Amino acid sequence: MKLSGKHIVIGITGGIAAYKSANLVRLFVKSGAEVQVIMTPHAKEFITPVTLSTLSGKPVISEFFTANTGEWHSHVDLGLWADAFIVAPATASTIAKMATGVADNMLVTSYLSTRAKVFVAPAMDMDMMMHPSTVRNIETLRSDGCTIIEPAEGELASHLIGKGRMEEPDAIFRRVATFLIENEKYNLNPEINGCDGKAAAQLKNKRVLITAGPTRERLDPVRFISNYSTGKMGVAIADEAARRGADVTLVLGPCNASPTESGVMVVNVESARDMLDVCERYFPSTDIAIMCAAVADYTVAHPSEVKIKRENNEIPSFEFVKNPDIAAILGKRKRDNQYMVGFALETDHENVNAIEKLNRKNLNMIVMNSLRDEGAGFGTDTNKVTIHTSDGRSKEFGLKDKKAVASDIWDSILENTNG
Repeated sequence: MKLSGKHIVIGITGGIAAYKSANLVRLFVKSGAEVQVIMTPHAKEFITPVTLSTLSGKPVISEFFTANTGEWHSHVDLGLWADAFIVAPATASTIAKMATGVADNMLVTSYLSTRAKVFVAPAMDMDMMMHPSTVRNIETLRSDGCTIIEPAEGELASHLIGKGRMEEPDAIFRRVATFLIENEKYNLNPEINGCDGKAAAQLKNKRVLITAGPTRERLDPVRFISNYSTGKMGVAIADEAARRGADVTLVLGPCNASPTESGVMVVNVESARDMLDVCERYFPSTDIAIMCAAVADYTVAHPSEVKIKRENNEIPSFEFVKNPDIAAILGKRKRDNQYMVGFALETDHENVNAIEKLNRKNLNMIVMNSLRDEGAGFGTDTNKVTIHTSDGRSKEFGLKDKKAVASDIWDSILENTNG
């Protein structure tokens, strides 16, 4: 990804993951971008300014002025200079200061002055990550327009295993670079912590919840039942929502598809019950919900706790029970100011079955596709859909790339919600 002429501010805070930021700086410089590093005073205890200055080609800024010359470093100029503002790693302390506007260092002051898109990559121990105050502060930043690059799970500096490892530099680079390239592609003008323009303004300040991909239901520790869903359709819908300015939460079952837009927060799940738990958490604050996942209708009542051995010469049998119907459960809780879309993949009596689901699950819209249509359904890069709405209208679309289908779906949603 070429980023020639782009200005990147990378803020580094005082955590052990600061060593990773050297590679992040290198990746942006290698792409052709200009990089300005801002360090908090504690960050210098983990990595030296000399290292980062050598990689960036610019003196590192840490204080409001240079002590021996009195040269003033303008946080306003830095904020206006940036095309993207990244804080990686972001400690619990810095996240709290950003969320509450405590401008006691150069990094936070520059953050408060920037009009660029802000990306925050938390890094801390798992207990700090899960503490209510940290969760609350991260949600504040997200609602302020920041993109939170979720930390990974793994061994932490405390040697505990859990969520809190800063995302790898190459993944952070791809998220930011994709945003900048798409931002340029759609000719969007930067605004405070986000972007404006016709496309981005359509869903600005809207919270969107999307489910995508398959679910897996365990038979034993190494086997499961699932389906052929690849998650491509749901991911395309999530990316399109982010391009139009929405704050998107994508609840994603096990698959290889992943969003490219920086405005999409991914929550990975495995089973139908896992997916329901996450949806119930986010649905109350959602404006638009799109249930695109291929959720297993049944699960095993009592999965084996140990691997089932063929050598036992016994053919295993399983008792199946119904999984919760996520769309129906949320449909019953839907408020008048919420808009809900379902999907119906059918093999026969397609439109009749789709409209029945639309009504039974209290949806506003349902997107029907048929496995009888070549190029539609699971595993393809194309789809052919018919959209039915609760007011009795229907519209059929031809075979298209799934990205184009996602655009048609969002156009239809906006048409039915008056934008």
